[in-house]
Amino acid sequence: MQGSPKVQYPPLPLIQTWIWMMTRSGDSDIQQQGQNNLIASFGSLAKANEYLLNQNQG
Repeated sequence: MQGSPKVQYPPLPLIQTWIWMMTRSGDSDIQQQGQNNLIASFGSLAKANEYLLNQNQG
């Protein structure tokens, strides 16, 4: 019996770039694209935040 496959998330530097886009770019189109990328990868911003918190603890 096989276990469920481990979810693969983007590399941490890419996630950090998307967060920068969302929070510091100053351009609404870039902010929206950063948010869209995070949601597409994690399903929600809350899950992205949870993942980052877990990365910082590990």
